[in-house]
Amino acid sequence: MNKITIGIGSLLCAILIASLFQCKQLGEKPTSIASIFTQESNEARRSVDSVTVISTTEQATIKLFEEAAPSVVYITTTTVQQDYWSRNVYEIPAGTGSGFIWDDKGHIVTNFHVIQNAYKAKVTLSDQTTYDAEIVGKEPIKDLAVLRIVPKGTLKPIPIGSSHDLKVGQSVFAIGNPFGFDQTLTTGIISALGREIESVARVPIRDVIQTDAAINPGNSGGPLLDISGRLIGVNTAIYSPSGAYAGIGFSIPVDAVNWVVPDLIKYGKLQRPVLGIELVQQQVIDRMGLEGALVMDVTPGGGAEKAGILPTRRSSNGDILLGDLIVEINDEPVKSNNDLLLTLEKYKSGDQVKVKVKRNDQSNTLTVTLGSMH
Repeated sequence: MNKITIGIGSLLCAILIASLFQCKQLGEKPTSIASIFTQESNEARRSVDSVTVISTTEQATIKLFEEAAPSVVYITTTTVQQDYWSRNVYEIPAGTGSGFIWDDKGHIVTNFHVIQNAYKAKVTLSDQTTYDAEIVGKEPIKDLAVLRIVPKGTLKPIPIGSSHDLKVGQSVFAIGNPFGFDQTLTTGIISALGREIESVARVPIRDVIQTDAAINPGNSGGPLLDISGRLIGVNTAIYSPSGAYAGIGFSIPVDAVNWVVPDLIKYGKLQRPVLGIELVQQQVIDRMGLEGALVMDVTPGGGAEKAGILPTRRSSNGDILLGDLIVEINDEPVKSNNDLLLTLEKYKSGDQVKVKVKRNDQSNTLTVTLGSMH
């Protein structure tokens, strides 16, 4: 024990003796060393400052979340796996994602890739009640799917907005379950419009919204909202070298969602308008150096056959005669099979379209009545 330690101990003893002597003279109850230090600790504790005025922007964000959160759900899926040795089949977790309530009948919208290959799906509402979900319909080309639950209480459908009139710079809000942390709100702006990403089906999704609102694994299928709390997109993908948020996220525009979902609910799949043709594979067209959609066959009695579109066929001496090469639909260029598919999305069954084809190095324009894919 050094001199400094002895000195401090002597000083504390002196303070204690003086305190006891003073209390004895004044007739007060002696104070312990512990109470002295407790008193000093309480004196060091700061009082809570009054709340400053919350800004209008903060108030709007708080209100938006409180009103929108009950419409957002947490989705968990399971799959089955067979044990290699025992051959027993086990149900194991497959993944998680987000979704939102479409209507008061229990329909839930999410991404197709959230429930892809799922054996079972469960939906957890904002009040933490969980329900088994039935897969009603799916559209891999648009990466959308619809589930249905049978709730005990009343559901709150999400308000629907539009995406054709969005502007770069608008404020946006994403609610979802990143990494399983449910009911998470992130904010940002629309960074760009008209982006194109590839769906699970390897078909481009056009007019996609790009945002810098934080979107992470688990946000897939959740809503992207405007300042009014209306749905403007479905969060579906991120661009990131690491797999986590890097400032670039993508959302399927609500106009596409509003077109696809009613068919998924009614038919279980999207009723696409069709010309009534079968196309040559894109790889073959590319190898031939052609630009357009080459007709392989026509559906008997379909719109294309009635309009006079020719399929690929063999001549009397066995030579292959190429079918019509579709290069335009209503003056809109068609450079590939995907272009044709995406161009037809703008129309509905029963519409008439002008189809420009190349046949024997000559151009012809035919009027075709669109049918529906069954």
